[in-house]
Amino acid sequence: MRRRDVITLLAAAAGWSSATRAQQADRTRRIGVLVSLAEGDPQGEAELSTFRQALLDRGWREGHNLRMDVRWSAGDAERNRQFAAELVALAPDIILARSGQVVGALQKASHNKVPIVFTMTLDPVALGFVESLSRPGGNTTGFLQMEYSFSGKWLEVLKQIAPQVTRVAVLRDATVPSGEAQLVAIHSAAPRFGVELSPVDVRERDKMEPTLTAFAREGNGGLIVTASTIALSHRDLIIALAARQRFPAVYPNPIYVNDGGLISYGPVALDQFRRAADYVDRILKGAKPGDLPVQAPVRFEMALNLKTAKAIGLDVPRIVLQRATQVID
Repeated sequence: MRRRDVITLLAAAAGWSSATRAQQADRTRRIGVLVSLAEGDPQGEAELSTFRQALLDRGWREGHNLRMDVRWSAGDAERNRQFAAELVALAPDIILARSGQVVGALQKASHNKVPIVFTMTLDPVALGFVESLSRPGGNTTGFLQMEYSFSGKWLEVLKQIAPQVTRVAVLRDATVPSGEAQLVAIHSAAPRFGVELSPVDVRERDKMEPTLTAFAREGNGGLIVTASTIALSHRDLIIALAARQRFPAVYPNPIYVNDGGLISYGPVALDQFRRAADYVDRILKGAKPGDLPVQAPVRFEMALNLKTAKAIGLDVPRIVLQRATQVID
């Protein structure tokens, strides 16, 4: 073959390769999102909006090079399975899972073949979602909601804002390992603060009111609401019951405080969705989920509702006011 012909063929091949790479770069990518909250929930909407904006900041624009399919399961196990199957059937390039409650359903529906990035998840190693935090392996990685030991800090906050409390009702989801693990962590801290704990199952919605009413009769009571999707879904009822019984109450997320709860302390939830967008971007560009470590929270926040404190007759100590990063007057 003549030299000129060889050069022509090489140039054509290079041009084809460049064109192919351009087509791949311009190809619309599809992201599935399974949210464990109810559609229209302000917390879920804020998280999804944060995720979308973070993707846009990285060059992923819906209607241009990105399509996003969102499902809302409202904490229902059957809907988790149904929507997981629906999303996998759409052949997404990657799926965002909001909370550990939906990760298992997505892994099963996808046969661990679709990359999954999770947020707001407790103990993914014990749940079998990843092999380890540093080397997840497989097609799943993401972001811890918190370490279980953090739960003891809610008791510390409760005693700081209401030193008179000697009895604490702990609302947790008894049907999942994380509910019991958080309770165990609070139990470990209880002797140091001289309090007696009373577990309450947050899933038993009809029993919460009579249980907390009976608990309040003995006086000096307070309330801790642990992190769970079901508690977040029932927050209007929980906040109303705490107000009715005049309980000093500590919550895991500022949305409780925005809705009338007394005080919250926990990781900055929206951070997880900004950071999740970074992982999604990296995976869409070729990174392997199993090589990206599961990350812990890096920022924490305390929200305080002074209107609620006044309504239950509580004088907020200066130390609590100084620690608060958000104060509602």
